[in-house]
Amino acid sequence: MPDYKPPVEDMISLLEEVLEAGPLLASLPGAEGDPLPLLRDVLSEAGRFTAGVLAPLNASGDAEGCRLENGVVRAPKGFAEAYAAFAADGWTSLTHPPEWGGQGLPQVAQIALDEMVSSANFAFGLLPGLTRGAVETIARYAPDALKPVYLPKLVSGTWTGAMALTEAHAGTDLGLLRTRAEPQPDGTLRVTGSKIFITVGDHEMAENIVHLVLVRLPDAPPGVRGISLALVPKYLPDAEGRPGPRNAMSVGALEHKMGIHGSPTCVMNYDGATGWLIGEPHRGLSAMFTMMNAERLFVGLQGLGVAEAAYQGAARYARERLQGRAPLAAGTGTAPAGQGPQPILGHPDVRRMLLTIRAFTGAGRALALWTALEMDKAAHLPEAAGRAAAEGLLALLTPVIKASFTDLGFEATVLAQQVLGGHGYVREWGMEQFVRDARIAQIYEGTNGVQAMDLVTRKLVMEEGLLPFRFFALVRQSIEAGAAIPGAADYTAPLAAALKRLEGATTRLQKRAAADPVEAGAAATDYLRFFALVALGWMWLRMALHALALGAAAEERHRDRLAVAQFFLRRILPQTVALDLAIAEGAAPLLALREEAY
Repeated sequence: MPDYKPPVEDMISLLEEVLEAGPLLASLPGAEGDPLPLLRDVLSEAGRFTAGVLAPLNASGDAEGCRLENGVVRAPKGFAEAYAAFAADGWTSLTHPPEWGGQGLPQVAQIALDEMVSSANFAFGLLPGLTRGAVETIARYAPDALKPVYLPKLVSGTWTGAMALTEAHAGTDLGLLRTRAEPQPDGTLRVTGSKIFITVGDHEMAENIVHLVLVRLPDAPPGVRGISLALVPKYLPDAEGRPGPRNAMSVGALEHKMGIHGSPTCVMNYDGATGWLIGEPHRGLSAMFTMMNAERLFVGLQGLGVAEAAYQGAARYARERLQGRAPLAAGTGTAPAGQGPQPILGHPDVRRMLLTIRAFTGAGRALALWTALEMDKAAHLPEAAGRAAAEGLLALLTPVIKASFTDLGFEATVLAQQVLGGHGYVREWGMEQFVRDARIAQIYEGTNGVQAMDLVTRKLVMEEGLLPFRFFALVRQSIEAGAAIPGAADYTAPLAAALKRLEGATTRLQKRAAADPVEAGAAATDYLRFFALVALGWMWLRMALHALALGAAAEERHRDRLAVAQFFLRRILPQTVALDLAIAEGAAPLLALREEAY
């Protein structure tokens, strides 16, 4: 398993120099003076923890996996101790409100931590990631009487959270779920049903596990309009808020999975379990979306994190692996035979693979941090209009980040595996685990096809269809800013052309989808990739403009960013031409083959 070096310096540089986050962060509640030195300290400690504690458990946790023994789920060796240390060091409470025991740090701290945890130990990260979503949902929708019982324990990490949506017969179609919740005289619910694919649904790493379960009340209308949300703990709290008797819920089985073996994925049976209603009756899906949206962004960070870890391992291998005689600089032939084997990094195709990964991770990290700043704006800007504007951009970017980061993250792990050749296919080098772990992120929290449909059917029509163009205006501002910077045209011109194509494709798709919903489904996945490439290109342009503006003061890291930006804008961004052509063809090519021929 390759060593992991957290990219803390790159994160701080992006925040300070490229995103110019200092003034916004300094204006947030609780900020004192310049917040960036504190962030640097926090992220440096996070890097030490993830690299020193979590990363060494990644391969062993995958090899050992989880076990179900006499109804008890056992995590791999070392995971319980690592989680106890994670909670004790305050990482579970990083950005939660102080009123529930949180530290109240800005969301950029959480986003950066999530990337590092996902790089170091993808499977481990699911435990605190799901708990954080449960906190946000309970804080927003739970009755006031429940909040002091559950929130401090979840924020501290003493208890953990899980969400229980999927049923075997329903899958993504939540309107088909059957789990029942019968109201009791004491105000509780009696929950009966079975759920599958419940990540960290049971384990022994925390005192209690709080499930948020989608259910149907007896008077529920059919479909998604009849879904409610119930809080169902593994142990019922006693009068002092401590875990009391075991609730009537159990693990039916552990799923046998392709990857994330260190995380238990459970079949959960609720046999008249005691629960409490969260939110309004029959409005549970809207309440659950608080948790689902938090998890969609977290899952996107998983794609970014595993890509970064895979890149580091593949780049190190390419520097050290001597094989063949690599070409020299363009036009100068190959290394003389007498020099012996050369590092494979000299081969253009190896560089293509590594640069493709780095082009994603560099811009993906910047886009994730920019999104985190929008989260802080949505939560804390004093004027309602500013908060609403940030919320709109978050709604637009959430499916894009979830789908594109996990697609590109999986593609990155496959490329990294290819750099290692046969060694990438065997366990001890770690690349095959990255590939297996990364694959799930494209599936859970709504498959990426579902994310694409969310983008084209819901987000493109928000604000009377103007929301995406509000985002495009931000991209254009950066393009126009380049006019005053010498040498910027090489960077602005490719993005300007891609943005123009995207604006045209957006307008066409909005019109076509309004006339025929099939057109939305036919274009959705290509359109989301198109949108993501322009968004990532925007981040590379911002990095390039900052580096160019420094002139002679630019450091080596700035010059490196210019080189990778050129690669992305000239070798990756042209994919938008093909995507534009494919979208323009509409649904007809997808419908031409008769169903019987499949």
